[in-house]
Amino acid sequence: MPDRQLLERVPDGGGHHGARDAVRREAGRPAYLQRLSAQGGVGAATGRHPHIVPPGPGRQTGAMRATTIHAPFDIRSGDAPEPAVQRPTDAVVRVTASCVCGSDLWRYRGEHEFTPDTRIGHEFVGVVEALGDAVTTLAVGDFVITPFVWSDNTCRNCRNGINTSCEHGGGFGMADREGLLVDGGQGEIVRVPLADGTLVSTPTMPTDEQVPDLLALSDVMGTGWHCARGAAVAAGDTVAVIGDGAVGLSAVLSTRLMGAGRIIVMSRHKDRQQLATDWGATDVVEERGDEGAARVLELTDGLGVDAALECVGTDAAMQTAIAVTRPGGRVGYVGVPHGIELPMGTLFSKNIQLGGGVASVRQYLPELRDRVLAGEIHPGRVFDLQLPLAEVAEGYAAMHERRSIKTMLLP
Repeated sequence: MPDRQLLERVPDGGGHHGARDAVRREAGRPAYLQRLSAQGGVGAATGRHPHIVPPGPGRQTGAMRATTIHAPFDIRSGDAPEPAVQRPTDAVVRVTASCVCGSDLWRYRGEHEFTPDTRIGHEFVGVVEALGDAVTTLAVGDFVITPFVWSDNTCRNCRNGINTSCEHGGGFGMADREGLLVDGGQGEIVRVPLADGTLVSTPTMPTDEQVPDLLALSDVMGTGWHCARGAAVAAGDTVAVIGDGAVGLSAVLSTRLMGAGRIIVMSRHKDRQQLATDWGATDVVEERGDEGAARVLELTDGLGVDAALECVGTDAAMQTAIAVTRPGGRVGYVGVPHGIELPMGTLFSKNIQLGGGVASVRQYLPELRDRVLAGEIHPGRVFDLQLPLAEVAEGYAAMHERRSIKTMLLP
């Protein structure tokens, strides 16, 4: 059964001892949790997120809060019908925490086409509230991590490790193959199709401190991991990471876990440089374009890196990744591509291998979940801004304006 202290706001003991213990708990927390506490996301006294408390009185019966996108730079939070089980393979998940993704910003900026007034968001964790009769691997009350697409995990493509191309799957915030709406992740409740193949549960209810780390597995940590795998990062490698967003920073952490001997991160932002260094980066290059590539070559005595990880999706980022890769090296890519023109002559003449694509996060979730629960990694440090779901528009603006690495949303 779930830990009731996570499902309700149960006050700690009061009096002077309670206050003293609260100060000790706060002082002993990681810096990112202290920031969330200062913003009101984690109670300074209780150490518990207020996000799991059910909606209070006054809300319309049968309604929940959900995020929609209407036009470029027009994100709204408003009421929507609560979802229910519609197919035997469905799960209904009450969202504990969700977040804004860098890929969401392409639509936000108007660089991807979309239908106005559609749901948005694809990263969330939460607690199972209802299940279809055909679901066998989950139980009501389970805490679950949701990869950013839903899949059956049994079709030919899933068996080959590519759940993002599931023959029966799809995405959040759009209609499923039968025309039924699948809710966006930036809401209070989500209907998840093919629940057995999609959702990954934790053995017990996680602590509040673990929630951001588990949320990061829904996309960015798994995507950074996928990029490192695409570049076949191996023990002792020299690696360059192009991009210092949440995915790029997660790629730094992933390469360290895979044993890279030297990690060069290309970043101009001091806070991101610090996190990258904390996660294993050995060198920071602030220059971009030709100057940045020249600096990486200088750091590697003119040879280049064994593996370059492209975590942006622009032509400039890809050209830099290829330019800094040694002959016979590898380039991993996970940035959603925009206007990229591959220099096939260079790839051919330098024998550079290219690997990557949409991250099959579902494949990586069990291992990464176990690393989080063992306290080995804390990928939730990418969340440097926490907001209530009602203020989701500010979360998008903050990431677009690079005031935030990644915004966590609490219903």
